[in-house]
Amino acid sequence: MPEGPEIRRAADKLAAVMIEQPLTEVWFAFPQLKHYQVALVGERITAIEPRGKALLTDFSNGLTMYSHNQLYGVWKVVRAGETPETKRDLRVRLETAEWAILLYSASDITIVPRGEIEQHPFLKRIGPDVLNMALTVEQVEQRLLSPAFCKRQLGGMLLDQSFLAGLGNYLRAEILWQAELAPKHKPQDLTPDALHKLAQALLDIPRISYHTRGQVDENRHHGTLFSFKVFHRSGEPCPRCGAMIEKTALASRPFYWCPVCQR
Repeated sequence: MPEGPEIRRAADKLAAVMIEQPLTEVWFAFPQLKHYQVALVGERITAIEPRGKALLTDFSNGLTMYSHNQLYGVWKVVRAGETPETKRDLRVRLETAEWAILLYSASDITIVPRGEIEQHPFLKRIGPDVLNMALTVEQVEQRLLSPAFCKRQLGGMLLDQSFLAGLGNYLRAEILWQAELAPKHKPQDLTPDALHKLAQALLDIPRISYHTRGQVDENRHHGTLFSFKVFHRSGEPCPRCGAMIEKTALASRPFYWCPVCQR
């Protein structure tokens, strides 16, 4: 599943071609959304906001579309009138005079008035967006020590979107490696220095992944541009201590780590 950095980069790409441009064509695959097609033609997209692994698309008539890429969803940007060849199922097409943005394979799509979108079950349960640049290390430390999370093992907690939205499997592995922590630890048992280092990594690693730019293969690791230290590197030497990186299963997901320097 794409993680927070990939969703935010997708939002940036969509916004660059769509913001404030009148919609000339609107198409939805799902019957319950069809009646919005006519209502949205002529309207403009005013904002595209990531929320963890979801996107909120605001329209000038006060409606907002919630979409979640889930495991296989992907947004594409094409020239107006173009439809790329793909085996994916098209779910949404929003087109202007010059560009079109297409959502494939996702099935979790809702449109409601902007004032009601915060009541969506996913948005009500997620924590702060890890890529919200206003989120501070001190706030993350407080969240780690809060009653809801202080007694939970890090290996499972870092996949829970109610902790910090946008974290996922590759970020979990890289954050714990950066913090030099094994996944068995609980926040309440960490020293102040270890807690601070973990909180810093929880912000630094997703932000580095988001801000990194360059050539990318979108079919490998969700197109991430982040340089992996342990993820998908089992059997290779740890860049920090030289021990062999290991792969195991953790919270029903593959996990990569260095058993020597992650204590």
